[in-house]
Amino acid sequence: MKPHYLTPLFSPRAVAVVGASDTPGSIGQAVFASLLAGNFQGKLFPVNLNHKVVGGMRAVPSVRLIEGEVELAVVTTALRALPAILRDCGKKGVKAVLLAKEFADSEQLEREILKESLSIARHFGIRVLGPNVLGLMRPVAGFNASNYSSKVRPGNLALVSQSSALCTAMLDWADSKGIGFSSVISVGEGLDVDFGEILDYLVADTFTQGILLHVHHIHDARRFISALRAAARTKPVVVIKSGRYEDDVTGLTHSSNLVESADVFDAALSRAGVLRVGSISQLFTAAKVLAASFRVQGRRLAIVTNGIGPGVLAADSAYLNGVELAKLSEPTMELLNDALPRNWSHGNPVDIIGDASPVRFRTAVKACLDDANVDGVLVIFTPQAGTDHLTTAQLMVGLQRESTKPILLSWLGDAKVSESRELFSKAKCAHFRAPEYAVEVFRNLAAYHHNQRLLLQTPGPLEGKQVSPDVARARTLINAALAEGRVILSERESKEVLSAFNIPVNPTRLARDSDEAVRLAEETGYPVVLKIDSPDIIYKSDVGGVELNISSAAALREAFASIVERCRQARPEAAISGVSVQPMRSRRFAREVMVGVTHDNAFGPVITFGAGGIAVEVMNDRALALPPLNHYLVESLIGKTRIGQILGPFKNLPAIDIDQLKEVLLRVSEMICELPEIREMDINPLLADEQGVMALDARIIVQKGGAGGKPYRHMAIMPYPSHMVVCSRLKDQTQVTIRPVRPEDAQMQQEFVRNLSEESRYNRYMSSIKQLSQSMLVRFTQLDYDREMALAMTRETAQGEEQLAVARYVTDPDNESCEFALEVADQWQGKGIGFILMSALFDAARDQGLKVMRGEVLSGNKGMLKLMHKLGFSSEYHPEDRALMLVTKVLQA
Repeated sequence: MKPHYLTPLFSPRAVAVVGASDTPGSIGQAVFASLLAGNFQGKLFPVNLNHKVVGGMRAVPSVRLIEGEVELAVVTTALRALPAILRDCGKKGVKAVLLAKEFADSEQLEREILKESLSIARHFGIRVLGPNVLGLMRPVAGFNASNYSSKVRPGNLALVSQSSALCTAMLDWADSKGIGFSSVISVGEGLDVDFGEILDYLVADTFTQGILLHVHHIHDARRFISALRAAARTKPVVVIKSGRYEDDVTGLTHSSNLVESADVFDAALSRAGVLRVGSISQLFTAAKVLAASFRVQGRRLAIVTNGIGPGVLAADSAYLNGVELAKLSEPTMELLNDALPRNWSHGNPVDIIGDASPVRFRTAVKACLDDANVDGVLVIFTPQAGTDHLTTAQLMVGLQRESTKPILLSWLGDAKVSESRELFSKAKCAHFRAPEYAVEVFRNLAAYHHNQRLLLQTPGPLEGKQVSPDVARARTLINAALAEGRVILSERESKEVLSAFNIPVNPTRLARDSDEAVRLAEETGYPVVLKIDSPDIIYKSDVGGVELNISSAAALREAFASIVERCRQARPEAAISGVSVQPMRSRRFAREVMVGVTHDNAFGPVITFGAGGIAVEVMNDRALALPPLNHYLVESLIGKTRIGQILGPFKNLPAIDIDQLKEVLLRVSEMICELPEIREMDINPLLADEQGVMALDARIIVQKGGAGGKPYRHMAIMPYPSHMVVCSRLKDQTQVTIRPVRPEDAQMQQEFVRNLSEESRYNRYMSSIKQLSQSMLVRFTQLDYDREMALAMTRETAQGEEQLAVARYVTDPDNESCEFALEVADQWQGKGIGFILMSALFDAARDQGLKVMRGEVLSGNKGMLKLMHKLGFSSEYHPEDRALMLVTKVLQA
């Protein structure tokens, strides 16, 4: 496996410090001293225009005058010299540049110089990190290209921060807690190398077991989420964000006004499978616990204690943190009744009485761990007469080795239990000075488990459809409004768009005068509802523009006049098209909910769900999620709301048709995927009862130019590209399906690799592997379709779906080229499969805007080379290894 393209930045063999100095207090002096003090094992070259010796080492005035290769240049000089320095670096063949200095944002001249410098760097293929004031550290390798002078311990956590100041605070805090790092990266402005590429490197870094991320703002949400999802599939990622209440989402609809940007960020992180925390201490604690492979399968906690007071306080903390106290099963209760004193608490918290022996502790904790209703156990020990803290601690360490469920240990006190705490630290057990900290960590573990399940969801944009939506009709309605200069669709138009996506709506017809309204009401049937129809009035109730339950022509004429008069008084500038007539829908057991769409500046469209009706803003009961959705994600969304708790049987109310409600949310999701022009939407109220669901009112806000270039570019998460699923026949008439790979294909992919011949496995993986490792299996089946694609050819057999071949590409950092791989099962070779599959892969790459496809083929693999020639690839020997051929195909100019 070839080295990652950022290796010259993170693990350089030769470093030049441009501006290296002996001047106390200068950035050049601080960075050069840090490199010397860090025991860097590579070659180090000081570059200084005015001094021939720096730090006792011979200096040169230019990078070009250095003898030998240089992989990384650390620039600490004034900004005005940067373009010339980058030209020198380019001519020298430097691969990466670290701008270890912060430059001002306000000066136009500095902006222009940075822009020119970045252009030069791209011309020479140089990657640039920064500018930032801190730099980059690899403590595990003794590499410290920063001006941070304090101690940084080596460890297995990587820290990536947008703020140099916050980064130094984190490092100071970590050192006091004995926490070490594999890497510390200060991203700064991220002019070139950004979060996405850094995360990509850290995923492949064997020294890194967990990733800590500080984010203030992001430039490219799609790339950020893509990188997070790739990282979170293999390593725990914990995020802390500054500026939580900046840039709130704003818009015209209730859906927008109820949402804060911080909520959207939380939803995005959850969907990416990472954990967000609120403080530096939580950041490191969560990362340590996750990196130590502590996992939970839910949020049900059992508390075992020998003091009811601390146990109740821990239970209170669980309630405040949204942690569920586990309800112990009957067999567990019977076991505890037999084993514990008669006056034990007979419930959770499990108070095993103050004089509890080590064996009594073990019995109670083991019983809870064995209970299927329990996801984790918090053990609280209070030193009392007759207790043995150390032996109890030893038994808990043994139990943790036996169990896959986490045991969170809190030994209260200080000097008396210090020996137990030392034991816990050596055994790498999760232990805490106070139970509330343990509860916080358990909550984070549960949240992480939930987010990891969200990560696995790869819904298609048109999932769950029985009848295909009429996308063309919906787009025609939207384009007609935009052509008239309108961005707000009327209720009638909004409902037509919903109907095009098979969402049940209450039919709406426009009356321009009271006579027409009477005629429409008689055709519809009384009672009816009248609503003002105006492109300038979004919420009709706010201006008295709604009359309900009208049951006669006389009442209708009076209501018509009253509505128009009230609206003209309240909004004299509003254009009034007329009054809409709708059937009056009154259902005895109905609940009113709201489904909405809003737009976040960073993450694009967001779907909201919650309680509906006129008091929606007061109730503030809503949850949100990033599209695309599937059934699992819809259930999660509904479950987060208070209204979601009364959609089942509730008092005298029968359960609503929950499947119909889920279907509406799935339809809204596919609508957002397919119509990037939609910026906001409210369906409120959406009436739901045992008979089904119906949109009584709706309003859609649209915008021009929502489509962009690549498919689904308006979304932060690329949907499953179901439009690429095609059926075909081979030369021998075998019916096959070509489709993008899904996470649930892991077992099929593993079986495919196992059944390959040794020669085929070697040709594909250039090694003699028998099967894919778990990390490779995850990498090959849990795809981010924005940056990579894998197309499987399958057929149906009596035993299920069988994979015949797979072709894949991974996009290069330039986002213009990609690297491909192809493998065909031995018994299916020679049937034209490779040609068919690669042609489909070319189309997928072109859709993503990729221009060049490359690959490496063993020189002895004559069959593959013949196919490459047939497909139009050029070929040449690898410059460093003649056993390999480099093949290249231009996809588009």
